[in-house]
Amino acid sequence: MHEIKTLLLFLVTAVAEIAGCYLPYLWLKEGRSVWLLIPAAFSLALFAWLLALHPTAAGRVYAAYGGVYVFVAILWLWGVDGIKPTAWDLAGSLVALTGMAIIMFAPRNT
Repeated sequence: MHEIKTLLLFLVTAVAEIAGCYLPYLWLKEGRSVWLLIPAAFSLALFAWLLALHPTAAGRVYAAYGGVYVFVAILWLWGVDGIKPTAWDLAGSLVALTGMAIIMFAPRNT
């Protein structure tokens, strides 16, 4: 159960970070409203708060989170940008998720 909660928390955290970065992108590159910066700031603050909820060492959380971020970014590429991931995108995502699982769920003597 711990593993599922950790993975779900990472997934929500990644969506908050990507949304917080995507909204300023829309303003800067797509000419959308400057008002998008308000929900972007909220989303990035939420991202930082969610990342702090993990009960293990910050460095380990940050390292493992990167693997989930890669996976969610590829899903974002597909779902939001409308670009179908290649087999290489999917393989890389699985490698990143495997790295996350090793970092977060390996037995420890601490």
